[in-house]
Amino acid sequence: MNSETVMQELEALGKERLKKMYLSNGAQEPLFGVATGEMKPIFKKTKLNQPLAEQLYASGNYDAMYFAGIIAEPNSMTEADYDRWLDSAYFYMLSDFVVAVTLSEADIAQEVADKWIASGEDLRMSAGWSCYCWLLGSRPDSEFSKSKLTKMLEQVENTIHAAPERTKYSMSNFIYTVATSYLPLHDKAVATGNAVSPVEVKSDTGKSKFLNAVGNIQKTAARGKLGFKRKHVRC
Repeated sequence: MNSETVMQELEALGKERLKKMYLSNGAQEPLFGVATGEMKPIFKKTKLNQPLAEQLYASGNYDAMYFAGIIAEPNSMTEADYDRWLDSAYFYMLSDFVVAVTLSEADIAQEVADKWIASGEDLRMSAGWSCYCWLLGSRPDSEFSKSKLTKMLEQVENTIHAAPERTKYSMSNFIYTVATSYLPLHDKAVATGNAVSPVEVKSDTGKSKFLNAVGNIQKTAARGKLGFKRKHVRC
């Protein structure tokens, strides 16, 4: 399949209801409004295909950019490639659920995510923290440095309330993910969550929402899901 036929198939799957929902969450035209689960049959035809992923991501169409993340070949992308993709990620569904997810399957994931966290830019920071969430939720504990994650929890505790709004979500999710997917620091993560909660985030309309990682940790523990690891990050 080439980019034109993929775009045609995506357009045929578009639903106005989903398009309106994506737009309300920050997506921009052009887009079709395709449910991510309905992209799987197209993936069976394309398989992993980095050149095609690059063409689709460069289209600027939200659905095509999302599908590009599904078919990308993470280890064929360089740090510059990931930076370029993130430059085009204009809202969190692209930064955190396409670029960060794709990066999480690459060997250079932690190296790149560390730089994004230190960037001072909201969507870059959010993508960096999100990448660690995807990593922790899918990779063996042995791939992580306990001391490094401890310092990251301390960074969250010291900076989350002054962080940009989207980054607050990802930092709060980092607390949750460490507690539920990296058991050596479960207690430390819970203590961090208790120290910072609630975390206020404000929407563009000025309305506030309060994040409480500990409440979500308790719900996961009650379901017997502590230590959970995904088999696959991408669809």
